[in-house]
Amino acid sequence: MSPNTQSPAPIDLTAGLPGPEAAEPGGESVVTIKDLSFYYGRFRAVKDVTLAFEARKITALIGPSGCGKSTLLRTLNRMNDLITGTRVEGRVEYHGVDLYGKGVDAVEVRRRIGMVFQKPNPFPKSIYDNVAFGPRINGYKGDMDELVESSLRRAALWDDVKDKLRQSGLALSGGQQQRLCIARAIATSPDVILMDEPCSALDPRSTLQIEELMFELKEQYTILIVTHNMQQAARASDYTVFMNMADDRAGHVVEEGKTLDIFTNPKNQLTEDYVSGRFG
Repeated sequence: MSPNTQSPAPIDLTAGLPGPEAAEPGGESVVTIKDLSFYYGRFRAVKDVTLAFEARKITALIGPSGCGKSTLLRTLNRMNDLITGTRVEGRVEYHGVDLYGKGVDAVEVRRRIGMVFQKPNPFPKSIYDNVAFGPRINGYKGDMDELVESSLRRAALWDDVKDKLRQSGLALSGGQQQRLCIARAIATSPDVILMDEPCSALDPRSTLQIEELMFELKEQYTILIVTHNMQQAARASDYTVFMNMADDRAGHVVEEGKTLDIFTNPKNQLTEDYVSGRFG
């Protein structure tokens, strides 16, 4: 989880980003954050964060509400750019390239680093068109039927919807809608998938299905998940980052490491208090 000391070869983000094969499990970090601070106007929401996320692993971000977990997650694919008055200090590197560097295409960044939100948000379109939307606007020239099917299969949804692809995605159950959103993210061939509390609106059975899906997806993708569910973090992640608020209300990292260590042998008393339910 510590930042990698070896710098990968330079990548021109304006000409397209590398695919998932660019980093192997146990090898280089896919995303590295260095001395990151994030501001909403004058308010510093996240301060002095340095982390690295390993290829094809699941990392959980945990901590009390308001400690900057979701803000940090959104800095990784520049979603916060869409909010007026925000700014970033420090570096967010993807395969060694600063995502906030001059000339970097934010749209391309979001294609390579996909996102699944807290509440399932299918487009008011057919199941097929939900999955095909991203590839279409990105100029995909291949077999769209094949891409839609493979994306739905990887999201463990194909068997449920293969006979109703022209029906509205809004007609699906909550768990199915969230898997549709995951299929939609997968369809643009990302390298990293960000998940912001993807199970908070789902029942226990649907939550388990999403967790099982995450285990399957990490064979091909690097996954970062924000969750308030300690059991989910313990079950589903390889690494865990615990964040908390400082006296100035800025979110910062208290402790990070392998999930087993964080939950069974934390180094910081504050971490132990949080994972054991004493506060938060």
